[in-house]
Amino acid sequence: METRTKLHFLSLFLFFLLLPVAASFIPLDNYLLNCGSPSNATLFNRVFIGDSSKPGSGFLSSDRSISFKNQNPSPNLSPIYSTARVFTTASGYNFNIKKNGTHIVRFHFSPFVAPSFPLPSANFTISVDGILILKNSQVKDTLIKEYIMKIDKVELEIVFSPLGNSGFAYVNAIEVFSAPDDFTVDYGAKYVKADGDEEYKNLSSHVFETIQRINVGGSKLTPFNDTLWRTWLPDEEYLVLPFAAKPAVTTHTPNYQKGGASREIAPDNVYMTAQQMNRTNLNVDARFNVTWKFPVGSGGVPHLVRLHFCDIVSPSLNLLYFSVYINGYSAYRDLDLSALTVHLLASPVYIDFVVDSDDSGFMQVSIGPSDLSPPSRINAILNGAEIMKMLNVVPSQSKGGISKKTIWILVGSIVGGVILLCLVILGILLSFRRKKRKPKPRPAESVGWTPLRVFGGSSLSRMSEGTTLASPGPNGYLGLRIPFTEILSATNNFDKNLIVGSGGFGIVYKGVLRDNIKVAVKRGQPGSRQGLPEFQTEITVLSKIRHLHLVSLVGYCDEQSEMILIYEYMEKGTLRNHLYGPRFTPLSWKKRLEICIGSARGLHYLHTGSAQGIIHRDIKSTNILLDENYVAKVADFGLSRSGPCLSETHVSTGVKGSFGYLDPEYFRRQQLTDKSDVYSFGVVLFEVLCARPAVDPLLAREQVNLAEWALQWQKKGMLEKIIDRHLVGQIKPSSLKKYGETAEKCLAEYGVDRPTMGDVLWNLEYALQLQESEPQTQQEEVGNVDSQELSTTTTPSTNARREEEADGSGSLEINSSQVFSQLMTNDGR
Repeated sequence: METRTKLHFLSLFLFFLLLPVAASFIPLDNYLLNCGSPSNATLFNRVFIGDSSKPGSGFLSSDRSISFKNQNPSPNLSPIYSTARVFTTASGYNFNIKKNGTHIVRFHFSPFVAPSFPLPSANFTISVDGILILKNSQVKDTLIKEYIMKIDKVELEIVFSPLGNSGFAYVNAIEVFSAPDDFTVDYGAKYVKADGDEEYKNLSSHVFETIQRINVGGSKLTPFNDTLWRTWLPDEEYLVLPFAAKPAVTTHTPNYQKGGASREIAPDNVYMTAQQMNRTNLNVDARFNVTWKFPVGSGGVPHLVRLHFCDIVSPSLNLLYFSVYINGYSAYRDLDLSALTVHLLASPVYIDFVVDSDDSGFMQVSIGPSDLSPPSRINAILNGAEIMKMLNVVPSQSKGGISKKTIWILVGSIVGGVILLCLVILGILLSFRRKKRKPKPRPAESVGWTPLRVFGGSSLSRMSEGTTLASPGPNGYLGLRIPFTEILSATNNFDKNLIVGSGGFGIVYKGVLRDNIKVAVKRGQPGSRQGLPEFQTEITVLSKIRHLHLVSLVGYCDEQSEMILIYEYMEKGTLRNHLYGPRFTPLSWKKRLEICIGSARGLHYLHTGSAQGIIHRDIKSTNILLDENYVAKVADFGLSRSGPCLSETHVSTGVKGSFGYLDPEYFRRQQLTDKSDVYSFGVVLFEVLCARPAVDPLLAREQVNLAEWALQWQKKGMLEKIIDRHLVGQIKPSSLKKYGETAEKCLAEYGVDRPTMGDVLWNLEYALQLQESEPQTQQEEVGNVDSQELSTTTTPSTNARREEEADGSGSLEINSSQVFSQLMTNDGR
């Protein structure tokens, strides 16, 4: 093992010697100071200029400092470590900032012994821009402290303050330079906790202290190979079980994409090496995790964990699925790098996680196989890892009295307050004048919406589940993209009068495109319960399938931080509304059968139209839409998943669906099959027959759950007693019998006992044939029972709810006369 490792790193060393030095990144602000010296010095081909001993002529903020030179410098260290600037009182440096934004600040320390000032015993604090970033520091060896922070002032002040009995502070060199604009973004990071995860926003408002920077699977990288002059350490000493990992290396440079990782995020060499699962001499389907433990210090402090990925181990796309865990918590399930990189192999991405450290003093990162991986392709990879402590922003203490800077701040605040008050009064006066004036249309605002970076980066860390379908091809997604300006025109700047529905994802508008095509525009909103994964899944699924009984995707928009889906407009709205919505004409039994048959055809196509098929996972009456001719179409594919492979029986995944429709076997075992859709469709069948919700908490306990209640009557052979009162006298006994038997089979407790959607479709078509067969006498028609009996044994909610909804008090819809969206309901999934 040791010999193999040495040979591996020798080959890597020889290979990377032949690589060109990383292209220089040119920051607008770029200050490199050789402290305590009037002369310049170099480090990794970068020139550090000598700081000035005269205040006002250089960077020093005062003359209360002393310069020292090491009389016995180490030949192994750069000259910048042979001199130091010593501060006996709180003092430091000032830097003019040309461009506000993210900056990297580094301090170099080498504690040599100077006359009267033994640097190893120095104890001091450092504040940057009034923020205390380093406290009680006693440096015992040469080191570099790096901080990443956002600077929004024209002058940056760095102050060194002595503590305790040491009476002095010191520094050997300082770097202050601009970072790329997208180095830390304010959105997309996942806050990983014991009770789940959520999005962590406003990252750039924090100050980050770099704790670990690791080149996983590779050798040490020096600033020569990094455009931001960083050092990356090898990972072998951090591996918990070294034999569980196997290095991977490629000679091809990464395929960088706009919106993904760049050379400033991590250099080429990081993405050209990795650790993967070492499955040598193990069973072909062996499943285990590769784990690293990185020391991070005392617990209870939030850390930014940035993980770097680049698929250099797969021969083609859509073969690598794996999961990521941090400190034992699930951080990313079923990660598909192909989906994050717009289907380009070996394209670098990074994902940001915010994790609280624990009392162990370590941050544990693990990668392991996904249940989506076929047995022959079980693998997991990691290319790089960075861990940064998120510092509490603590203002440094005043030096005593009120400084001139503080006075100017107070004066500026008072003057600003007076100006603000005047502007408010002026705004109120102007608003009175404009009250009678109709406001001009203006572009809809996008500020504050969750941005979407489809091509990778940290924003996609939110995606936890997706489809495993193949790529739609080079023109697939792009051919569906619709400009945001065209959507604004189609919806009259998202006119509130065009709202036809709302739900978990956002608001649905009716729109008309330039070619006079009516569309429904689903616009995502902050805090959406669906969000990015379902947005992407919807596009992935609907961009490749076309069927008469599946709603068509017209296009999508991801510009200006928007998540917008555009569908064909369904004039008659949802099936639910026609069953028990207000102000709707009740459907005939024949029409209901035709709607169920159309829906079954759409689901049958989903389940059988491809090798693996697609499982919808959210079949319900609000996800079945009707066009102007009452043709049924299945909609809302945001929760869809690819079915199991031919060699598998199910897909293991987290439970998602809607209350009342959820397959109990799927809920218990978290094993998804196409029979889960069959169960949900069985609930819809009873919903169509009884015209009542799948769950109605206002009813008696035994009637709350429609599936359980209807099955009781079906098994008694008395299903006709609970049908919709509008169907009384319409249904032939033979048709109802076949329909009830079909619904009962769909609701079997175990999936293996349920029919396929093909069988369901056949039985429904037979029920329709029985209904349309030779006429029977009125006495033979189902439902010819006493009206008094109906009032006591049928759905008590039906009449009550119709009366309640007639006056609007029970309606949960908006403009429900022309509703498109399956998101009309606000029920959680």
